Amino acid sequence: MRKIFPADPVAPDIRADDVEALAELYAYPAGPSGAPWLRANMIESVDGAASLNGRSGGLSGDADRLVFAVLRSLADVILVGASTARAEKYRPVREQEIWPKLRGERQQPTPPIVVVTRKLDLDLDGPLVSGAPGGARTILLTTETAPADRRAAASAHADVVVTGRDTVQPAAVTAELASRGYRNVLLEGGPTLLRQVADAGLLDELCLTFSPVLEGGMASRILAPPQAPGGPGGGSRSGVAAREGAAAKLNLAHVLEDDGSLLCRYLRAMH
Repeated sequence: MRKIFPADPVAPDIRADDVEALAELYAYPAGPSGAPWLRANMIESVDGAASLNGRSGGLSGDADRLVFAVLRSLADVILVGASTARAEKYRPVREQEIWPKLRGERQQPTPPIVVVTRKLDLDLDGPLVSGAPGGARTILLTTETAPADRRAAASAHADVVVTGRDTVQPAAVTAELASRGYRNVLLEGGPTLLRQVADAGLLDELCLTFSPVLEGGMASRILAPPQAPGGPGGGSRSGVAAREGAAAKLNLAHVLEDDGSLLCRYLRAMH
């Protein structure tokens, strides 16, 4: 893996087994303990597709999978939308899938998964909900729209938090995570949740891998199209306001290259 930006003529290469070097490149910035830092990690083809054959994993290569594991190792908690959790067959993070040496003293052995799900339309008997370790129970952020019997059933194995009447607002998500002491947040998708977070001005960082693949234009982009007012997740913002929110300026922090893939880290520009 080569670091091609910023240029470093002394040490441009990163060995595949040097996870400490990657952890240093992707370290969360220091900040107030009560203010979560929301980092998104996404992948897309060179023609803008967010998935291949219905899954983002179809675009991934060795370098992307390595960085994916490093980012999970650094995170306090992993945030994901229900559609992505279903499509990618999410399950709790296992200790052998991350590097314990990259985790801080105050972090749990594995980062818990947080799922944003309006109606709890998940497999409540599946490993994501029922198979999480006791110290890192899955957290389900849902609404009053979710049937009461499903909320009760999910509560047997997961932490169920009702955040509103019919929508889960991004501000409510970050407030809940902050109340649990989670500052280093890793958002892994999908496009709808990322759009909502970006529109709310809460996206601090985007780690984006460009996969050397031409998908053909059938898949969605990493940001879902803006919703009309009153639509799913649309809240009260107008389409114009949503586009302005998603168009926030980003600064390029670094670029890595491996076998044609470009792994970019962007930070939100401060005004």
